[in-house]
Amino acid sequence: MDFSEPMIWRGHPPHSRTQKKNSPSHLFTFHKVSLFIVAFTLSFHMPNFIPGFQWGQTNREQTIKEIVEVLDKQPTDLANVIREELAEVIYEEAIRYNQDPKFILALIAIESEFYNWAVSEKGAKGLMQIMPYVGKSLAQELGIEWSGDRTLFNPFLNIKIGSYYLAQLIREFDDLHLALAAYNYGPTYIKGLKERKEGIPVQYYYRVRNVYQNL
Repeated sequence: MDFSEPMIWRGHPPHSRTQKKNSPSHLFTFHKVSLFIVAFTLSFHMPNFIPGFQWGQTNREQTIKEIVEVLDKQPTDLANVIREELAEVIYEEAIRYNQDPKFILALIAIESEFYNWAVSEKGAKGLMQIMPYVGKSLAQELGIEWSGDRTLFNPFLNIKIGSYYLAQLIREFDDLHLALAAYNYGPTYIKGLKERKEGIPVQYYYRVRNVYQNL
């Protein structure tokens, strides 16, 4: 999914042979109005946050250290040595799918609050709260041996499967709001809402965004 930088209007005002040379205020007003219109239009099309790779992107070791620092602050059930290894996996999977590692951390915070053995009421499991039937299918695509709960409660494999799943949804929906809604509610449900032209729930998107911005 391509989150491009906002385009800045760089054109010139249309030339008018009847324009008076001694009225520069008209030209100045035209520029102000044009730029306002462009900025106003872009504000409705640009995402509110961009989970592209921005965090410590020039230094692998520094970024992994920052991930470990976030994990150390959480009341997680992961041992210290596992946190360091997990930070490397989070970094590598984020790079693989052109995501910011902090974005993956935000998802983990929302989904499981960093508890590896978390299980939802509906049966989603592990750090990124993956449903078993989804995890089995994705594990096959990734060439990961499927061992049921053992696979989902393996924090390293859970991150690999969850990151891959998120990347799939972003590519499929080509919209971050829809992709996150699909991650939370399931892609079939979100597709049904789109087909019936019903409103897409946005609460999950804003929850992830708020955590992302405050990590």
